[in-house]
Amino acid sequence: MEELTTEQREIVRTIRDFVDRDVLPRASDFDHADEFPDELVKSMREMGLFGITIPDEYGGLGLDVFTYALVIKELSRGWISLSGVINTHFMAAWMITQYGTAEQKQRYLPKMASGDLRAAYSMTEPHAGSDVQAIRTRASREGDQWVIDGQKMWATNGLRAGLVVLLAVTDPQAQPRHRGMTGFLIEKEPGVAAQPGLLVPPKLKKLGYKGVESTELVFDGFRAPASAVLGGDDGIGKGFKYFMGAVELGRVNVAARGVGVATCAYQAALRYAQQREAFGSPISEHQAIQLKIAQMATKIRAAELLTLEAARLKASGARADLEAGMAKLFATETAQEVVLEAMRIHGGYGYSQEYIVERLYRDAPLLILGEGTNEIQQLVIARRLLERSGA
Repeated sequence: MEELTTEQREIVRTIRDFVDRDVLPRASDFDHADEFPDELVKSMREMGLFGITIPDEYGGLGLDVFTYALVIKELSRGWISLSGVINTHFMAAWMITQYGTAEQKQRYLPKMASGDLRAAYSMTEPHAGSDVQAIRTRASREGDQWVIDGQKMWATNGLRAGLVVLLAVTDPQAQPRHRGMTGFLIEKEPGVAAQPGLLVPPKLKKLGYKGVESTELVFDGFRAPASAVLGGDDGIGKGFKYFMGAVELGRVNVAARGVGVATCAYQAALRYAQQREAFGSPISEHQAIQLKIAQMATKIRAAELLTLEAARLKASGARADLEAGMAKLFATETAQEVVLEAMRIHGGYGYSQEYIVERLYRDAPLLILGEGTNEIQQLVIARRLLERSGA
C-alpha cells in the first residue's frame, strides 16, 4: 500500500471493508444457490463501481486502470463473480470511451456510469474462442440498418445487460480476415430472453463462477440502426483492433482476479493452520505446512507485482500486451496452485461446503481459460519477446 495515493488507499479500504462485511459472509450461499446477488450489486452501484473508469464528465469516477485493478483484486478476494458483474461492463465502457463517437459517448456512458445500463461483451463463438478471426457472426447492411445473424457464446451478463458490444464479420472477403470485422453497440431489453431477432437461451451451467450468468446469444435477423457501429462509419472494419485492445484490459482484470482468489485461499489456509491441531500442536508449527505457506505467500506477492506493473503500463496508454499476458499467465496459475495447497492444508474439511476453499477450488480454473487460455498467453508472450529482440 506504500506506493498508493491517498485516494487509492481510501478506495481500497472502502472495498475491503465492503468485502469483509457484506461479501465474504454471504458469497458461498449465493454460490451454492447459483443466485444473482442483487443486494451486493446494488451496493456496488451506490459506491460508483459501474462508472469507476468512465470520465467524470459523463458521471463516472474517472479513475485509471491501475486503481480499477486494485478494486478487482479486493472484490475477487470476496467473490470472483462480483468482479465478473462489472468486468464486461468496464470493457464496454472503455471501448466506447476510446473509440465511440461523441453521440455514442453521450448516449451510453452516463447511464453506464450510474449502473442504470449494464453492458456485456460478446466476441467468442461456439467454434471460435482463441481463434477470434474464425468468427462467423455476420452483419449485413440493408439500407440504414444492419442485419445480424450468428451465435455467440460465453457472454457474461448476457441476459441482464441492456447493451452488448458485439464483434461481427461485415466483409467476409477481406484479407487478412480481421480487416473485415466490425464492432457494434447492440441495444436489447435487459432480462428478456426472447425479443425480435435475438434469443438468449437459459444460462450455461458451470463448475464455478456462479451467480453471474454466462449465456449464448443467438441472432437471427436482428436489426440494428446504422448508428450502432462502434466509432460510426469510420469504425467499419476496425472491430478486431478495438476488441483486442479491450482483451488486453481484460487480461489485467483476470490477473487481478487471480491475485484476489489466491489471497483469499491463502488467508483461509493460514487461519485454519493456526487453529487446527495435530500431534499435540497447531499444524502451522509443522514444517510441511510452513513450506506451503511460504511458497503460497511468495507466489502471491510476485503475481501481485506483475499485475500492478501491467495495470500501470496500460493506464499510461502504452502497449501492454506482453506485460498483461505475463501477469495473466502467472497470476492465474498461482491462483490454481494456491487454492489446491489451501485445500490440502484443510485436509478433508477443504472438500466440504462448510469451508470457503471448495468454492475457490471451483472458481480458480475459470481464470486459466478466460480472456485467452494460458497456452495462448505463452504464445503471445514469446512472440512479443522475439519481436522486441529483433528476431
